[in-house]
Amino acid sequence: MNTSRAAYEVLAEELTAQGVDVPAVEAALKRQHIETPSWGYANSGTRFKAFAWEGAAVTTRQKLDDAAMVHRLTGIAPTVAIHIPWDKPEDGDYRAMRQYAEAQGVRLGAVNPNLFQDDAYRLGSLGNPDAGVREQALDHILECCEIMAVTGSDSLSLWFADGTNFAGQDSLRERKRRYEATLPIVYQHLPPGSRMLLEYKLFEPYFYSTDIPDWGTSYALCLKLGPQAQVLVDLGHHAQGVNIEQIVAFLLDEGRLGGFHFNNRKYADDDLIVGSVNPYELFLIYNELAGAELGDDEPARSTARQVAYMIDQSHNIEGKVAAMIYSVLNCQEAYARALLVPRARLAEAQAAGEVLEAHRILTDTFRIDVR
Repeated sequence: MNTSRAAYEVLAEELTAQGVDVPAVEAALKRQHIETPSWGYANSGTRFKAFAWEGAAVTTRQKLDDAAMVHRLTGIAPTVAIHIPWDKPEDGDYRAMRQYAEAQGVRLGAVNPNLFQDDAYRLGSLGNPDAGVREQALDHILECCEIMAVTGSDSLSLWFADGTNFAGQDSLRERKRRYEATLPIVYQHLPPGSRMLLEYKLFEPYFYSTDIPDWGTSYALCLKLGPQAQVLVDLGHHAQGVNIEQIVAFLLDEGRLGGFHFNNRKYADDDLIVGSVNPYELFLIYNELAGAELGDDEPARSTARQVAYMIDQSHNIEGKVAAMIYSVLNCQEAYARALLVPRARLAEAQAAGEVLEAHRILTDTFRIDVR
């Protein structure tokens, strides 16, 4: 028996003695689904320099090949998010792209419209004061809705870089109303059974204001749209020190947590490997998710079971495939620990006001070596 297997059997025996249903935990880990991004397999970097990595994917098919390799090695990354027009086929045949992906053992996942690179978007896309530019952006998003129907995607992932750099540059209330006028049109064009995931970001590339700067703004817009509109949480899109797990808990309880863009950061939107800087934070986020998933409260329970787990990172100085495998495994380890939290004991300690005991239960679980 190899050392890893022997260590696992010892751990499983210890957990069973503590009342953990080990087969149920194993089954949950096998059901976990983490989507990798096509752009994460290509050369990408900061505003200063993108360092080329030998063998990095150039074409969409090469990206799908790399994603398929990650799925074969991890078993829990069966879908690939695509970015349009970065991943637009030269012949425009999205059906053939879908067939190629499935032949490699993966499926096409969330569709991400590009609403920030065209020169027309200097003053924004849907938030732009020019009605013609807003129409251009809207047409592109609606095109992506049509692409979803062909690729079989069930998620339209929207991030708007829109904002302003100077006070007085534009009316902040007017910019809000432009979204309220255009997003319902997008919502009405979603393919049946799909959903809109609305992302937010505190700042960058604009620095005075961002049109959708926080989870509250995204949440408010989603409420006006309908149940198929949910909030997308990118871990790097918050101010320093923000309690992301509390945001997760709130959105779960409201039935409006749609998904994640997993990454990690030290300062801002650094897009580093998820769990590389703050693995405890990742565990605490998963703790809220697992607690809702295993509980009886609705809509938190059903919402947790439908969360879209996606990675969004920039691998600038490291290899792409290895970094993606590392990322997927970091998520799996955090989820495994969250599944091991003794929830009944934790609830008892919380109800009794046993502050340090409740904290110890959580931190002791975080320290379990589940690898």
